[in-house]
Amino acid sequence: MRTARRYIAREIYRSTTVVLVALVGLFMFFALIEGLDKVGDHLTLLNLFYLQALDLPNHLYELLPIGLLIGAVLALASLAQRNELTILRASGVSGLKLLGTLWLITIPLVLGAYILSEYITPAAELRGSESRLALMGRTDGGRLSSGYWFKEGDTQDGTRIINIHKLGGHGQVEGVVLYEFRPDDTLRAYVQADSGQFEQGHLTLRGITETRIRSQATSALADGRVPSAPVGEVIRLETRSIPTSLTPERLIARILTPERMAITDLLDYIQYLQKNHLQTDRQEVALWRKIAYPFTLLVMMTIAAPIGFMQTRRGGIGPKVFLGIILGVGFFMLNQLALNAGMLGDWAPWATALVPNLLGLLLALVALLAMEHRHPLSLWWRQRRLERRAA
Repeated sequence: MRTARRYIAREIYRSTTVVLVALVGLFMFFALIEGLDKVGDHLTLLNLFYLQALDLPNHLYELLPIGLLIGAVLALASLAQRNELTILRASGVSGLKLLGTLWLITIPLVLGAYILSEYITPAAELRGSESRLALMGRTDGGRLSSGYWFKEGDTQDGTRIINIHKLGGHGQVEGVVLYEFRPDDTLRAYVQADSGQFEQGHLTLRGITETRIRSQATSALADGRVPSAPVGEVIRLETRSIPTSLTPERLIARILTPERMAITDLLDYIQYLQKNHLQTDRQEVALWRKIAYPFTLLVMMTIAAPIGFMQTRRGGIGPKVFLGIILGVGFFMLNQLALNAGMLGDWAPWATALVPNLLGLLLALVALLAMEHRHPLSLWWRQRRLERRAA
């Protein structure tokens, strides 16, 4: 059985590689065509090729489950067409045992997917975001029309809201506005800065205009009379250092797609959001989806098994590959539907991430078991038809 497992693994790896090369190449081609409109003075064609190369791990990360499903169906259908699976079945190897063999074959792919998910894709996404910030002055997501917004506590038990117009690489920012509130939620200071630098737990601001508002400003304005003393003062400073819980990594996490972040970075960002009483639903769902991602490959292989095993004595490869593509696209749409429905319906994060996988695994196992016992069932059904005709 070891020889058969190596042979099947070689066929599946070969077919999956061919499918992934075709899919990734197709997606990168369309992305390159779409990016040609952005080529200009600041972004050259060589820069565009560089950004597309950084997107390669992201495309591979997204297409690996579908590529594995189509590649496995293609390989198993080829083996069935050459009657090699029939020989294995005739030698006493059951469908469930073949499924166990396929799961063993998937283990190296699961380990590779873990490395891709935890190390290669986050590093490429981080580098790509920094490169887009440097070359184009913006990234694809995370920015409102008013800029990037952050919230955190300060050293005086109050609240600080930070608005950043432009993010740069390595913690550099431009166009910074700070709103500092007292514990009773009254405004203490309004700070504008031309630029800043996040490093080692501090935000160093440069070119500062600070408007300080005294605590009696609210009562003075409520009286409706001219106050006897100024309620605020404007101070101009060259530099100022502010303690902050934000880091360059957390700044970049604001603009990254949560599914493309490493689990450790996601946990750190979720902790930061929870500490500042911000919503973490999207990040928690992404964390569970990251955990379930390697398991998705086992589900894809399980779905491919009954498709590759069915009708081993007749039928070509084309219908099976087409069915595999339909199921792969359907599974991807089900995942997206579960994500959107889970966010709208306030589902538990683990349910949003795991329900599509568990549902796909259950349906594939039922289909495989039904195929495993198709001969007794067909004989029983034929006997029932003959009895009805005789009656």
